[in-house]
Amino acid sequence: LRTTLLLTPWLFHSAMPLSANIVNNDVAVVGCGVLGTSLCRQYLEQENKATTDAGHIVGITKTTGRHESILSEVLLGNDDDDDDNVERFSVATYEDIVAQKKTYKHVIFCAPPSGFEDYPGAVKDAMEQLWDKSLNGVFCFTSSGAVYADTGQTVTETSETMPAEASPRVARLVNAEAACIAGDGTVLRLAGLYTLTRGAHNFFLSKEEIPRRGDGVLNSLHYDDAAGACLAAISCDGKKVRGVTMLISDGNPSTRRGVCESAVKNAAFVDKTVPRFTGGEDDEDVGKVYDGRWSNEVLGWRPRYASFDAFMTSS
Repeated sequence: LRTTLLLTPWLFHSAMPLSANIVNNDVAVVGCGVLGTSLCRQYLEQENKATTDAGHIVGITKTTGRHESILSEVLLGNDDDDDDNVERFSVATYEDIVAQKKTYKHVIFCAPPSGFEDYPGAVKDAMEQLWDKSLNGVFCFTSSGAVYADTGQTVTETSETMPAEASPRVARLVNAEAACIAGDGTVLRLAGLYTLTRGAHNFFLSKEEIPRRGDGVLNSLHYDDAAGACLAAISCDGKKVRGVTMLISDGNPSTRRGVCESAVKNAAFVDKTVPRFTGGEDDEDVGKVYDGRWSNEVLGWRPRYASFDAFMTSS
């Protein structure tokens, strides 16, 4: 059996061959916020929906509170094959999935740390409870480039991260990454995520003055492109990406002032002005530059939006 997994128009990886004895080709997305919802929607938009081994995808949440809105957001705009998509997508709580003892070929853990008392423990539990490692699939954990220190230098997938003692946030992330790698999972360190209405630019443009350096470097990644990178990871042969850490960004960093200048080009921010950045040269918050070219090559992936500015001037 073979299936064409064309997840988004901007991914250029080749078709993924599937062994004839694989029955479970399902995907679980733990955390169905903006990123998880985009993941589910893009998975359903793959070109060959009629393939018998295309798989079912489930969005997993802590509670049922947003289930109705998630279903609406994911299925909206897929009218051509609405019945097929309804069959292939569902949403459930983590508790219910674990109780059913259901396992999946691929698991993408994109729930944020804020929802867990023990974030590394939650990642480990999801690997043990949900992932069927025998199917040569992928467990993908979305981390953050915030694990790197702001040194003004270029960082890659192999650059040193800050120690867990640096801050509670760093501790949660690096320990969760360690749990993922120890279980043979794949870590995707994502750049600063944004949409038109979410991201650092929204905070900056709500202020008249920001007590930080305007030339501090920011690395960006649209939520939809982050989802595309995750889906590219699960399209790879599991042996190729298991136990691997990747760095994902659009490859075109800007600055705090720069993202504000880009944002006000968009009609949505026509009434906003670029704030004053008052941080001095002695402010050590200079940022860093992400170089994820190796990750892009391994995944066969590139972003739809080449830069934050490109998104703001095209939407």
